[in-house]
Formats: sequence, structure tokens, C-alpha cells
Amino acid sequence: MYYPAIVIIAYNRADSLKRLLSSVKAADFPKDTPVALVISIDRGDNPEVAEAAREFEWPYGEKRIVEHKERLGLKRHVLECSGYSLEYGSAILLEDDLYVAQDFYEFARKALEFSDSDERIAGVSLYNHRLNVHAREPFEAIDDGFDNWYFRFASSWGQAYTAKQWKAFAAWMEKNDTTPFPDSVPENVRSWGESSWLKYFIRYVVEKDLFFLYPRVSRTTNFSEAGTHRMGQVADLQVPLGRAPVSGEYRFSTTEESGSKYDAYFENRDLEDIFDRPAVVDLYGKKPVPEDGGYFLSCRRLPFRVVKSFGRLLRPIDANIFGDIEGEAFFLYDTSVSGKPPAIKDSDRLLYNYRAYKVKHGLSILLRRLFG
Repeated sequence: MYYPAIVIIAYNRADSLKRLLSSVKAADFPKDTPVALVISIDRGDNPEVAEAAREFEWPYGEKRIVEHKERLGLKRHVLECSGYSLEYGSAILLEDDLYVAQDFYEFARKALEFSDSDERIAGVSLYNHRLNVHAREPFEAIDDGFDNWYFRFASSWGQAYTAKQWKAFAAWMEKNDTTPFPDSVPENVRSWGESSWLKYFIRYVVEKDLFFLYPRVSRTTNFSEAGTHRMGQVADLQVPLGRAPVSGEYRFSTTEESGSKYDAYFENRDLEDIFDRPAVVDLYGKKPVPEDGGYFLSCRRLPFRVVKSFGRLLRPIDANIFGDIEGEAFFLYDTSVSGKPPAIKDSDRLLYNYRAYKVKHGLSILLRRLFG
């Protein structure tokens, strides 16, 4: 059985660290098994961070504070902290601007136990995406009746690994840290700076045809406060937190039986094979057009023959294709045949994605701004 160490990654944000530690302490933990807490502090200029770590009382087991004497930077710091999974057998990684659900530890522990025998699972996420970070549009994984779904996208806002899972990535990283990124990795990810460790883990799962196990409802949420990657705080990554099932047991799907698997572009893998020939799926409009003349299911206006079209009415957007909903929002193109680009109403996409927005509402805001 796995009892992962909790590893907190801290740098310069004392108030954020206090908030995270408070939520961790309030969570549920095994009664008869100690849980180790490691607080790793990168060298910064705020002495209150170390002070907050020292003052925090941890009643569930060992508390270990690591104060680095030199500035590691985010990439190296996260990679070093992830290595605690080798020492403790498994680890949960939490950056200091996160906040956890009451059952975060039990979810991670049970998910690690479940995933350990599946070579296609590279790790466990505690965060559940509700935003497609490439398209900056709402996202929802289709519900297949299980407490998890699978994503070809590594997690950085609360993640857990067994020693075996981390060791496999670390071995790959040692060989590929300085090699060029292939086009199979989304352009948005490739554009991230060199301080990003996550871009390498995403590349790893893409190249190795692996998945992260994600929760149906998030066990962490993100305050996105000013730090290494952000100038100021925003709320676009805040998500609802889940709670333990009434039965006390999580119902996890295997990668084989799951009906909710997504690629690195947030596109449903099962849509690739529902037509009379394989299709590249591009419902968010971020994938390159295939060069082999195959089917391309996209929201974009392209100069190819339209085989079939679908509406944008059901939620999540995948359901429109599975349900064969009529409309002119998504087009199945045969890219081997030229054709007239179809008409697309961008306003329909806006109103679908931002359901609180109405034209009259937008006009009233504009008038107030113009005339006070």
C-alpha cells in the first residue's frame, strides 16, 4: 500500500504557504500510519517563508524543512522535490499557491495504488482542468461514469508519483533535457520558457503514448498568484473541489475501459475512430491540418470538401459529435478534396463558451463605459 510523502514547494510567498499548509492540515489522513511532510524552500529574499514553515505544527508524522542555500529556480526545484518519491516510495507534490480538498490525500493514495500496475499511467493529477490552456476556452471531460479520466498532459497543480513512475520519467529526462521538441507537442507548450519543467513531462507522455490519471472533480485548486510565471494574481484556474464518495471507495477506470481519454490538445481520443475512416480531431482549432489527405474534424473554416457538419449545443463539445447534433459549428473535412470554405458564425462560439454573456448585456456595459 502507498502512503506518499507530502512535498511542499515554496518560494518567497509566506502567506500562500500558510494558506496551503492550513488546508493540508485540515485534510483526512490514515489513523495508524504516519505521513511525512517535506517543506522545500528555494532561496529567496523573504525570511517569513522559512519562519512560517518552522512555526507550522504537523501532527501526522515527520516534518522536514529543507532550506536551499542557493537559488535553484522553479524547474530544478520541482525536479529535485519530485525525487522524494524515490526516498519515500511515492510522493504528492504541491506548489505553494495551491489549496487542497479534504480527501486529497486519500484520493492520491488510492489512485497511486490503482495506477501502479498500468504501464501507460505516468502519474496522478489532483487538479482537474476546466480550461483548455491552448485555446483559452472552457473545457469539460466527458463523463463516463467513473471518478477519473485520462489526459495525455502532465499535471503541475497537484501531482503524485510512485517511485517507479518518477524513475521512468527521470531516466527519459536525463537523455532529452537538451534535445529539440518535436511537432507532436502542442505549439503552446513548446513556447513555454526554459524555467518550465512541465513542458518536458508533457513531451514525455506524448512521445511515450502515456496518460496521467485525472480526478473527475478536482482535489486541488490554484490561486495563480504572482510568482515565477505570473506578474499578478488571476482566478482563471480556480476550480471546484471534490469530496470523498459516500461509499468511501473511488471508482477508477483502467486506460482500456475508460470512455474519457484526451490527447495533449484537450481533444477526445474516441472521436478519432467513429467515422468510416480515422480522423484528426480539432474541435478547439489548435491542431495543424494533416498533410496526408485524411479526415479532419475541426471548428475552422478550411478549403476542403465537407463530409458532414455538427452543431455546438450540447455540453461538453464532444457530445455534439457523439450525438450527431445538426448544425454548422464543426466540420468533418476530407482534406484530399478541395472545396468552398463553409460559413462559420464566431458569435455562436462566443455565446456557447461564455453563457452569462448576452448581446444586450454587452451593449449595456459598453454604454456605461462610454457615458458613465
